[in-house]
Amino acid sequence: MAMFDTIIRGGRVSTAADTFLCDIGIRDGRIAALGTDLGEAREIIDASGKWVLPGGIDSHVHISQPSGDGIVMADDFESATRSAVIGGNTTVLPFCLQEKGKSLRAAVEAYHAKAEGQCYTDVSFHLILSDPTPQVLGQELPALVKDGYTSFKVFMTYEGLALNDRQILEVMEVARDTRALVMIHAENYDIIRFLTDKFEAEGKIAPRFHATSRPVIAEREATSRAISLAELSDVPLMVVHVSNREAMEEIRRARQRGLKIFGETCPQYLVLTENDLDGLNMEGAKYVCSPPPRDVDSQQACWEGLQQGVFSVFSSDHCPFRYDDPQGKLTPKGRTSFRWVPNGIPGVGARLPILFSEGVMKGRIDINQFVAVTATNHAKAYGLYPRKGTIAVGADADIAIWDPERRQTLTHDLLKDGSDYTPYEGLEITGWPVTTLVRGKVMVREGALEGAKGSGSYLSREISALV
Repeated sequence: MAMFDTIIRGGRVSTAADTFLCDIGIRDGRIAALGTDLGEAREIIDASGKWVLPGGIDSHVHISQPSGDGIVMADDFESATRSAVIGGNTTVLPFCLQEKGKSLRAAVEAYHAKAEGQCYTDVSFHLILSDPTPQVLGQELPALVKDGYTSFKVFMTYEGLALNDRQILEVMEVARDTRALVMIHAENYDIIRFLTDKFEAEGKIAPRFHATSRPVIAEREATSRAISLAELSDVPLMVVHVSNREAMEEIRRARQRGLKIFGETCPQYLVLTENDLDGLNMEGAKYVCSPPPRDVDSQQACWEGLQQGVFSVFSSDHCPFRYDDPQGKLTPKGRTSFRWVPNGIPGVGARLPILFSEGVMKGRIDINQFVAVTATNHAKAYGLYPRKGTIAVGADADIAIWDPERRQTLTHDLLKDGSDYTPYEGLEITGWPVTTLVRGKVMVREGALEGAKGSGSYLSREISALV
């Protein structure tokens, strides 16, 4: 009788700490042995010449999220997790949005119904608090944290989402009492509204003015204020999708003072710039996201943040809309002003190949840093470690096998998401995840989707290791 269900043989294994040659024995969906001469298995996967890494964890993904009247998000759970697993991910953490005036618990139940039976990867939900009523803060949120929803996000901008400082402090008080992790979108709402009104009055309505209306100072100020609120509340804080040097330095200074402030950046801030929003007609709308891509110095700063550990996680901020669609980027109102163009770009399938190619293969980061910022640190930050995010005996057999020599031109057709474009079209990639296993089951083999929809499971999470 075979000792293992699967053996991955002959690969070079990397974790966040080490790189070594060994075989991996998988039994009942978990890693059962690491070593050589492991014996027989029902299936042998030859990884000779390949790198064997923990499957990616993308902890910042928007799927099937309400986006406003007449606007429809391009991805449901089937299409988003399909793209994710093709891109080497094995777990994604989308956001469950509480709409104004509605129950947070009811939002969670409805979101589970959308995900049930649809996922190719494992999933777990963050919460978004838009209406922190006494009922939500006093009863619903503490109960949900106890049930394993151990992280939640607040916004400092966007109509219908932005919380004022008092509300943020009230949310942080609950986080301190329940040991939940707060994530924050840090941009100054009043600066953005002031500039948006000003540009519209001047007839500056093209997509490129989206970036101009959200300047670095709006992000830097909000980041500094968010850190101050977290310091007052004595809670850890994850500042998401940081796009520039000034905001990055605010996080660095806070960490140097001993505060538990953590940062995240995304592929759009490494390979796109504000010039991409300056396309003819409405083409620039494809790149509208918040914060917007910046300049070349900001790109360099984001690389430095990854290299120096200021940013502990690298996420996609996948927020997909179709471009050529009146319910997407070309909404009728969006044609009248950048103000109404849906904010967000697709990227869950492109995240890992971009960082592998631009980071590891170009010598900006090493393979262990890659594993840390794409998998291990996510698992630790969001209460999934050591079950997820590493290759170790007892961990889930979530594994991506990479061909470091494979050259690929990035196209939307490769990514299989629900959008109709990728903002990274034409980017030359070196290195690709050719085979991906989720809990020991082969979901992608030699680049082709093999696993069935519904193979993914929902994950209840523990308290963050950062708290």
